[in-house]
Amino acid sequence: MKKIVTVIGARPQFIKHAALQNELRKSFKEITVHTGQHYDENMSDIFFKEMGIKKPDYNLEVGSMSHAAQTGCMMERLEDVFLQTKPDMVIIYGDTNSTVAASLTASKMHIPVSHVEAGLRSFNMRMPEEINRIIADRLSDILFAPTKTSMKNLREENLKGILTGDVMLDAFLKYKSKADSIDIEDVILGLKEDSYAYMTLHRAENTLKGNLKKIINNISKIPMPVIFSVHPRTLKVIGELFQVKQNRIKNIHLIDPQGYFNNIALMSRSLLVITDSGGLQKEAYFAKKRIITVREETEWTETVDSGYNTLCPMAEEIHKKISFKRKPLYKNYYGDGDASIKISRRIKEYL
Repeated sequence: MKKIVTVIGARPQFIKHAALQNELRKSFKEITVHTGQHYDENMSDIFFKEMGIKKPDYNLEVGSMSHAAQTGCMMERLEDVFLQTKPDMVIIYGDTNSTVAASLTASKMHIPVSHVEAGLRSFNMRMPEEINRIIADRLSDILFAPTKTSMKNLREENLKGILTGDVMLDAFLKYKSKADSIDIEDVILGLKEDSYAYMTLHRAENTLKGNLKKIINNISKIPMPVIFSVHPRTLKVIGELFQVKQNRIKNIHLIDPQGYFNNIALMSRSLLVITDSGGLQKEAYFAKKRIITVREETEWTETVDSGYNTLCPMAEEIHKKISFKRKPLYKNYYGDGDASIKISRRIKEYL
């Protein structure tokens, strides 16, 4: 049986891996490596428990460092794992430092690489994720593209992609009924459906002190409660900027990072989603929710083209950009929920 090593390290990758792992294990010996890029209980372990992902075979425990130091440390430790396991292929997801570290290490060791979620582009080279995407695509042997737009991006760079649909849609459909069974009042007492905005914020540029202060002040102007699932790094900065009373700043209610099911439940019962996360933009689109993206651009351009998603850098005048007058037309950009089957089948053919 052929051997595959899957490298994961951050929340969105755990979700994608949950969708693909079972398909891979039908045909391959699959070895999971967790780099430790996300290591907090609510950002890591809870996803393995909730989604039934097998415990990683290796945990590199890299933790938080500068981009260069983290990537270098991952490469050094991944090299040891690849030497021990001798995989026939390495699978990487998305655009994190774990992604680029695995692609560089495997390619230097002449191990074939499959990149799940290839071809995404924000065209903003100041984003570390954009650099990671481009490098991973250049070094990968198989490029699994989630959308027609990502296929077009690859063609324009003279790269050949395979259109599969999005594995995050696979996960969303697979686990939706469990998320739907959650009573949001068990998460936050008194919370009612369609009465609040659900918010996450984690990107480096948005959590700089000056920027975060502007964003929070702008969001506090919107005419509804805001449930803010706060990344640990963001919470630290908030504590330095604002006087937080009973986990609140004006109309903004701060809560701990949520596991996958609570996150989907809170998002899908909200009236509005505010985020800078690529993954949550898509999940909100799957749930047909209005989205405000606190960025100047997005790699998920389809959500903007559809009318569901509005770009709002720094949340500037966000209260004026919220509109529920016309329901946008929902289009299926992300496949039929069978991306995992297509990916596993194509890897089997390759090997």
